Amino acid sequence: MPNLRLDALTAEIEANVRRALLEDVGSGDITAQLIPAERLAKATVISRDAAVIAGTAWVDAVFRQLDPRVAVHWQVVDGDRVQPDQALFHLEGPARSLLTGERSALNFLQLLSGVATRAQRYADMVADTQVKLLDTRKTLPGLRMAQKYAVTCGGCHNHRIGLFDAFLIKENHIAACGGIAEAITAAHKIAPGKPVEIEVESLDELEQALDGGADIIMLDELSLDDMREAVRLTAGRAKLEASGGVTDATLRTIAETGVDYISIGTLTKDVTAVDLSMRLSI
Repeated sequence: MPNLRLDALTAEIEANVRRALLEDVGSGDITAQLIPAERLAKATVISRDAAVIAGTAWVDAVFRQLDPRVAVHWQVVDGDRVQPDQALFHLEGPARSLLTGERSALNFLQLLSGVATRAQRYADMVADTQVKLLDTRKTLPGLRMAQKYAVTCGGCHNHRIGLFDAFLIKENHIAACGGIAEAITAAHKIAPGKPVEIEVESLDELEQALDGGADIIMLDELSLDDMREAVRLTAGRAKLEASGGVTDATLRTIAETGVDYISIGTLTKDVTAVDLSMRLSI
């Protein structure tokens, strides 16, 4: 499944920002009205943490929608690694607009940079292996595309976007369909050409999935020994994805079993925002 590209997210970014500004600014920023409307200002946003940057397009959209007179001068691009106290961008424009847009802009940047930073840490841990690390659908409601884009900025990869672009047949689906082979056959008939992935919980189920013609087989919390055996048995007939029980302590050893993919919900689910600060000067 291909990674999201920023140039395909224009409408999504604009919609994300419209919702964020409506939520934060509402009928108007009453505190900003303390400042004369004609007053101009400059501002610099810095990172207080070591981080990987993601979300610059969302920041641009905040100020473009709020006040086109605001100029944003970036010192970094998405995917850059930055250090504490490093300047990320400078702003110039009406003081009211800089202050009104500050929180929405930084919310996007700190969240998405947090995702990218975590993704980069995991990607670095397995950089010398062949495995690809995948995100999941465990994302913040309304921000799935943004978070999945941020994952790619950190060097990891996208799983399916939603329920519409690939099959992921799990235990309950299998039970409802009457078995592994039946579920795979039905999937190929329903949407020919769509990737068909099926979850297995044992080596016996793996053999059934291989015989059924699955494209990708998810190894759900198999032991390391069983993962190694699964790689041997599969012998390239399908892609193998390890899932469940993935932590800092286990990631490397799972990668070394030879699986093709490891899916990690914490890439987007357990996000620690990057600490950012804006300094205004009149």
